Amino acid sequence: MRVERWTRTSKVFTGGSAVVALALASVPLIFDPDVVQKLTNLLILVILATMWNALAGYGGLVSVGQQAFIGIGAYGTVFLAALGISPYLAMLLAMVLAGALSVPISLFALRLRAAQFAIGMWVIAEVASLLVRLDKNLGAGTGISLIQMNQYDPNFRQAYTFWMALAFAVLFLAALFFLLRSPLGASLQAIRDDEDAARSLGVRVSSRKRLLFVLAGFGCGAAGVLVVANTLFIEPGSVFSVQWSAYMIFMVLVGGLGTFEGPILGAILLFAIQTTFTQGGPWYLVGLGATATVFALVLPRGLWGVIEGRLGLRLMPVGYRVVSTTKTDEKAQVGA
Repeated sequence: MRVERWTRTSKVFTGGSAVVALALASVPLIFDPDVVQKLTNLLILVILATMWNALAGYGGLVSVGQQAFIGIGAYGTVFLAALGISPYLAMLLAMVLAGALSVPISLFALRLRAAQFAIGMWVIAEVASLLVRLDKNLGAGTGISLIQMNQYDPNFRQAYTFWMALAFAVLFLAALFFLLRSPLGASLQAIRDDEDAARSLGVRVSSRKRLLFVLAGFGCGAAGVLVVANTLFIEPGSVFSVQWSAYMIFMVLVGGLGTFEGPILGAILLFAIQTTFTQGGPWYLVGLGATATVFALVLPRGLWGVIEGRLGLRLMPVGYRVVSTTKTDEKAQVGA
């Protein structure tokens, strides 16, 4: 038996990820704006799924209130752009604002556990939504447009937004990948598995969980700025909707909770469903919830967990596994 992290397949795939990113960068140069807008939505879903998986899959923090940071990023962009700041610079600043606000929010939220944490985050999102509804400068409850984006040609605007979405997706995927491969990654998974046991071994539980919480705050804030840049209009009922959490939970549970590749697969699946069933109405959300429930009960490891378990396939390994050194059995025996 031997312990390994990399395989030939994972080396090729990880190295080829840069090539894929470069190929995606050419999308606005090849396809029409409608396709570019849809692929921007896909990248937003990838960011959201990755951030929620970071919280729940690696930190054990199940949140139904990450839409708070989506809304902060979106409305922060509108607010800063109204002050005369260039729209794309306003997006970057709004993302930083969302991440910065996650620090004081964590001082309260991380005192809660399990269901209390989930409900507490939902309450925070509702409070943020209420504050926006009371502010007439932000459109109150009727919504507001990012009119400053009209200074750009529609084709260029869509291309710039896509490139920003691609840059954010690469940034947050890379940040999580290297974080999980560091010694911090092992301590985070120890906290997820048994917080009290991890604390007894000297793991600084609070600071580790806060790190993930702030990272997710930045990521969901980035998704929020991309939402308003992609749609040019937002209103509190949609941008602060718990529907965003439903999407995140669906993508992660179906793709594979606690796996690196799973949420990306879940995002692609949700994107395909959204593209096919855009007029589903309430029954569409009911179907997503039912599907996520079935996966949680029948396939708790999700699609990628099943693929990894049966084929031993790991494309972007963040842990170790024990494999047989005999020629007759090269299949993974234990995953880490």
